[in-house]
Amino acid sequence: MKFLLCLITYQLSIDNLLIECKRAISKGIKSILLFGIPDIKDDTGNIACSQSSIVQKAILAIRKEKLDLLVIADVCNCEYTTHGHCGTIVDGDVDNDLTLKTLAKQAVSLAKAGADIIAPSDMMDGRVSAIREALDIAGFLKIPILSYAVKYSSAFYGPFRDAAQSSPKYFDRKTYQMDVANSSEAIREIQEDLDEGADMIMVKPALSYLDIIYRVKQYSHVPVVAYSVSGEYAMVKAASEKKWIDQMSAVMEIITSIKRAGADIIITYYALEVADFLNNK
Repeated sequence: MKFLLCLITYQLSIDNLLIECKRAISKGIKSILLFGIPDIKDDTGNIACSQSSIVQKAILAIRKEKLDLLVIADVCNCEYTTHGHCGTIVDGDVDNDLTLKTLAKQAVSLAKAGADIIAPSDMMDGRVSAIREALDIAGFLKIPILSYAVKYSSAFYGPFRDAAQSSPKYFDRKTYQMDVANSSEAIREIQEDLDEGADMIMVKPALSYLDIIYRVKQYSHVPVVAYSVSGEYAMVKAASEKKWIDQMSAVMEIITSIKRAGADIIITYYALEVADFLNNK
């Protein structure tokens, strides 16, 4: 199995991030997905487009330490906007085209900082094409795009939104994230992103969408990534703390089911524990 370590369970300063990265490397984990929480937010997320933004500074620090890590940079605006939505609000809703401009700027800035993979998670229409064009113009023709192609409007994001301070201040994200009851839309979203140049595609969340992962794997000719999200992590953690289940047995059963459904790569908050389990085994 290939695992990515996702470090949003806690808010980490850059010096502590480097410590966690070294710990991950020591356990055999070679990939990390980064999210950022700025000191100051704005209405558009433009704060995330600067080389002095938090994720860019974190990537530069990782590169300065010469850590053997593949760095994936999440591209979205929800952590950076005052309202908590993934784009610019116009007339009470997210404006798709204005948001694309910010996402493209953010992607180029992250690539300049040293990101290996750009991962847009916003679910705006046309974002892969806009980001690909911007990266190519800036000279980053070989930087791949991992698209959150199938991202459902899920109840399982709660702990992440608390940690990332990205909960919407008003109305929800159902106008741009997918309906949990809709399976056919997943294939349409995938095809659109593939047509626009996505190099990998993601299904998020994972556990309640194993059927979607399976369908996507049968359909797609690029690697399929599954994101086991914060709510899935929190449920297992809480149940294990109450001694209702054995934590690692449950974690490995979940991870195995995601792999069995067809995921080539799994993003999990349990990456460190899974690495320890597999190394000891």
